[in-house]
Amino acid sequence: MTSTDLSFRYRLETQPPRLGPGGVTRGASVKQFPASQGIAGVSMRLAPGGMREMHWHANAAEWAYVVSGSCRTTILNPDGGSAIDTFAPGDVWYFPRGWGHSIQGLGPEECHFILIFDSGDFSEDHTFSVTDWLAHTPEAALAQNLGIAPADCAGLPRGEAYFALGPVPDDRSPDSAPRARPELTSRHRYPLHAQEPRRVPGGGTQRTVTVDEFPLSTTMAGSVLEIEPGAMRELHWHPNADEWQYYLDGSAEMAVFLAEGHVVVETFEAGDIGYAPMGSGHYIRNTGPGILRVLIGFNNGRYQANDLSAWLGSNPPDVLATNLGVPRPVAEALTRRRGFLIPGA
Repeated sequence: MTSTDLSFRYRLETQPPRLGPGGVTRGASVKQFPASQGIAGVSMRLAPGGMREMHWHANAAEWAYVVSGSCRTTILNPDGGSAIDTFAPGDVWYFPRGWGHSIQGLGPEECHFILIFDSGDFSEDHTFSVTDWLAHTPEAALAQNLGIAPADCAGLPRGEAYFALGPVPDDRSPDSAPRARPELTSRHRYPLHAQEPRRVPGGGTQRTVTVDEFPLSTTMAGSVLEIEPGAMRELHWHPNADEWQYYLDGSAEMAVFLAEGHVVVETFEAGDIGYAPMGSGHYIRNTGPGILRVLIGFNNGRYQANDLSAWLGSNPPDVLATNLGVPRPVAEALTRRRGFLIPGA
């Protein structure tokens, strides 16, 4: 498939889900969404007590954003350290490739979160799960490793659980994880929604987390854009990363410029995902009556963007007048405009 055949929109939330006890998931890798060569994503929902079982990913790091509800994660890292954290709406987590972890809904309502992976070839269906591993290990080796009688192995799962449903480990439960002092951040958690955003009056806001704010997240960065009605994230490109988009609320127009006269213009609604390859020009314009909210993931820990208004403004007026074929007063006006988020008419 060539770039001229690609669609840069995928209707993620309309796809048939994978269901299990306490959980629902929909995912899109490059297999389902061919344009998304460098990043894959998953929309997952956990009921109170619902658990995405203990597992690890061999080919991708995991970056997540909590849309609604709350959840608890556990993590084991290769040096033997571990952590237990809780997450609420607007929080972000990051688990490096190969680190074992689990996720469980805390209630009282369903927890919805978006998982973004720094590999387009990632697939939730080919993750390494603890129940799958134990179910396919010879019984004698399993009994020896776990220190149980061979007969007790019969009570272990006979296949992959993927999702499991158990009691809610809330603060009324003895299984709630104790924490000696309050903390705004932890090694694996960053409270993105608590950040004071970059703000353009009439245009909207941007909250961004990179490796500078979240040191563990070396391979991924992320943003949440809130764009006012009629406003737009101006024409720009990212020189160091692909851009993966999940449309949280509202409706939008997004166009990807692929050079040699090729631009793909598409419309998006809440629950859709979009993609702009590294180096491709693109914009996002709010076409609805309300605020447009877009979650964006990048497969690089550093955020870099070249905005059209900044590029035009960095050139002398005579360069713009000659290059664009416009009168000098128009060129001078172009050098004074600074955008990022452009208000509507």
